[in-house]
Amino acid sequence: MTTDILALQQAFDDAELQADTDRLNTLLADDFMSIGERGFLLDKRQWIDRHADFAYLSLRTAELDVRRYERTAIVRCVQRSRATWRGDEMTLAVRLSQVWVELPERWRLAGIQFSSLDSA
Repeated sequence: MTTDILALQQAFDDAELQADTDRLNTLLADDFMSIGERGFLLDKRQWIDRHADFAYLSLRTAELDVRRYERTAIVRCVQRSRATWRGDEMTLAVRLSQVWVELPERWRLAGIQFSSLDSA
């Protein structure tokens, strides 16, 4: 059953879109790591704190694929978004992979990796 993982993925997207840092703190594992499309790394605190300078204007997720392995789930999808970074607007098109892990207290997002797509 993948509906619970899809619900978590949607909750993450909603928290990102709304810059809900409290919800992100709950959803991300303490040792969370993001790998950006240009290879940069952000840990949990850096990911959450980036919302001081970064804001989504729109976020659309498609082509969702969930693979579940006991206490781990991998979500792959395509995201297209408009956002601002320090006041400058940008359009993003990425393929991303999320790794969700089931910890004793709840499922948490342990990692996310982005790859740029042609924006066409």
